[in-house]
Amino acid sequence: MDILTTYGTILMALAIIFGLYMTWGIGANDLANAMGTSVGAGAVTVKQAIFIAIVFEFLGAVIAGGHVTSTIRKGIIDPAGIIDNPEILVYGMLASLLAAAFWLMIASTKGWPVSTTHSIIGALIGFAIVGIGPESVKWDKVMKIVASWIISPAIGGTISFLLVMSTRKLILDTDNPLKNAKRYAPFYIFIVGFIISLVTLFKGLKHLNIELSGPESFAFAALIGLLTAAIGWYFVRNIQDIPNENREFHYTSVEKVFTPMMLFTACAMAFAHGSNDVANGIGPLAAVVSIISSGGEVMQSSELPLWILILGGSGIVLGLVTLGYRVMLTVGKRITELTPSRGFCAELAAATTVVLASRTGLPVSTTHILVGAVLGVGLARGIGALDLRVIGNIILSWLVTLPAGAVMAMIFFFTLKGIFG
Repeated sequence: MDILTTYGTILMALAIIFGLYMTWGIGANDLANAMGTSVGAGAVTVKQAIFIAIVFEFLGAVIAGGHVTSTIRKGIIDPAGIIDNPEILVYGMLASLLAAAFWLMIASTKGWPVSTTHSIIGALIGFAIVGIGPESVKWDKVMKIVASWIISPAIGGTISFLLVMSTRKLILDTDNPLKNAKRYAPFYIFIVGFIISLVTLFKGLKHLNIELSGPESFAFAALIGLLTAAIGWYFVRNIQDIPNENREFHYTSVEKVFTPMMLFTACAMAFAHGSNDVANGIGPLAAVVSIISSGGEVMQSSELPLWILILGGSGIVLGLVTLGYRVMLTVGKRITELTPSRGFCAELAAATTVVLASRTGLPVSTTHILVGAVLGVGLARGIGALDLRVIGNIILSWLVTLPAGAVMAMIFFFTLKGIFG
C-alpha cells in the first residue's frame, strides 16, 4: 500500500503511456486488418480508409466501448490471491500493456495480422503465472481461445465462401449481371446494416444506459437495415453499364455496384471494432486507474472515465495512420486478389461471424475471422488463387502471439517490481 501512495502518480503516468502505446498497436494492426479488405478491393483509398476509421472507430470506442473493460481483467486471471498486495496487480497490468504493445509493434512492422485480444491475454497469463501463481489462470478459458484459432477462421471462411457463391448465382453468372446487381444490392446492404446493428446491440450499450431485450434488438436492427438499404439503393440506382471498361474486365460495371456497399461495410467494421476491441488497450489501464484512485482497493468492476475512452480511440487512430498500411497490404493484397464484390463478401462474413460468436459465447478473434473470410473468398476461386507462403507466415504469427506476450510480460513484470520494490 505504501508503494501506491509513494509512487501513485508515476504509476498512473506509466499506465497512461503504456495504454496509449497499446491502443496505438491495436490501430496499427487490428484496425488496419479490419480496413484491409476495403483498401485491397479498391473500394477506398488508404487516405479514405484512414478518414473513415478516424470518424467511426472513434465513435465506436467512445459511444459503445465502455462496457467491455472488466472482462479482460476478470475473464482470464483471478486476482484474489493478491487482494492484499494491489501493487502486484498494478505491476502486472503495466507489464501486460507494455508486452502486448511491444508484440503488436513487431507484428505490425512485419505486416502480420495478429490478434490484439490474444496479445493482451498472453501477456496477462505471463504476469499471472509469475506474479500470482499458475493456479490463478483460468486454463479452461485459455483452451477455448486456443480452439478459436481453428474455429473462428473456419466459420468466417465458410460464410464468405457461401456469400461468394450466392453473388455468382444471383448476379455474376446471370444473363444481365448489372441489372441483377442493382436488384439484389439493397438486400445485401440490408444484411450489412442488420448484422452490424446486432453486433453493437448484443454487445450492449450499457455505457449509454441503454439496455434492449432480444426482440427489441432485432426490431431496431431491422430498422437500421432498412434505412441502410434505402441509402444503398439511392447510390447504386444510377450506375450505368460502360462497355469500353468491360472489355478489360468483364464485370467492371457490376463491381461498381459493390463499391458503395463496401463503403457501408468499411464504416460498420470500423464502428464495431472501436466498440469491441478498444477494451484490449484500456482494460488494464482502467484497472490501474481504479486501484490507484481507490487507494489500493482491487474492485471487481469500476466506472470507466470518459477520458480513458477518448485516449483509447485517439491511440487507435494514431496507430492506423502511422503503421497500419503494412497490415492493410497483407490482408488486402497479398493473401488473394480482392475485388469490391469479393471484399464485400469477406467483410459481411466477418461481421456475421462476430454476431454468431457474441450470441453463443464463442471466444473468437476478429482478426482471425476476417483473415479466414478472405481465405474463403480466395478458395471460392480455387486453391491456386491463394498465396500459401503468406498464409503460412500469418498462421505462424498467430501461434507465436500468446507465448510471446506471456514471456515479455514476465520480463517487464520483474523489471517493474525491481524498480519500485
